[in-house]
Amino acid sequence: MNQLVFIENNKTVTDSLTVAEVFGKRHDNVVQDIKNLECSKEFSLLNFQESTYVNDRGRSYPKYIITEQGFTLLAMGYTGKEAMRFKEQYIAEFERMREKLNSGLDVSGLSPQLQFLIQMEQSVKQIEQRQQRTESQLSTIKETFLQRDDDWRNKINGLLNGAAKRSGGAYRDLRTLSYQILEERGRCDLQRRLTNLKERLADSGATKTKINDANRLDVIESDPRLKEIYDTVVKELAIGTLA
Repeated sequence: MNQLVFIENNKTVTDSLTVAEVFGKRHDNVVQDIKNLECSKEFSLLNFQESTYVNDRGRSYPKYIITEQGFTLLAMGYTGKEAMRFKEQYIAEFERMREKLNSGLDVSGLSPQLQFLIQMEQSVKQIEQRQQRTESQLSTIKETFLQRDDDWRNKINGLLNGAAKRSGGAYRDLRTLSYQILEERGRCDLQRRLTNLKERLADSGATKTKINDANRLDVIESDPRLKEIYDTVVKELAIGTLA
C-alpha cells in the first residue's frame, strides 16, 4: 500500500488511487464519486487537483490529488465500521504529516532508512514533551491540593472570624474585603488567577469536585509574595487597623 498521506507543493495531500486502495473500491468509482460531489467549482479546484498516473501496462489514466478538506468531504459518503476505521487512520496520518510539514524538516530526499530514524526521533521527542506537560500538570495538582498548609489556613480563618465577631460584621464580608485589599497591594486579579488554576486542573484530568473546590486561598498560597502580603492584611484586619 502506498503512503496514505504525503506532502506535495507544501501541502498535506492524498490521491484517489490511495483512497481506492484503502477503502477497497475500484479507482474509477472513486473518481466518479469525486465528480458527483455537489461542491462549488472553487472548492473543487482548490481541493481536487486533476492529475494522471501510468499503470503497469504503460497507459496513462486520470487521478485526483486530494487535500485534507477534500478527503473529509469525499469520505463522508463512505459508511460502515471498516470505513470509519480507515477514516480514523487517515485523520491520524494527516495530523502526523501536518506536524512534519510545520516542523520545516524536508526528509523526502533522504533514504527510507534515514527517514524512518528521523520520524522515530521526532516521535520520541513528542512523547517526551507530552510526558513533561503531564508531569507539570500533575505537579500543579499536588502543590495545590496535597501540600496545603492547613495550619496557615486555620490561622487565617481564625483571625478573620475573630475580627468579624469583634466588629459585629459578617465573616464573608470581611473575607471579601481582605481579598480586595490584597488585590490592591499585590496588584493582582485573584478571580483571573483562580480561573486559570481551574483550567490547568481540568487539563490535568482533575475531578470535577477538586476543580470546584479550588478557591482564592489556593491561589494565594501558591504565590509566596501574595501569601506574605495577605498575612499582613489579615493581621491588620484582626487588630482593627483596617476595619
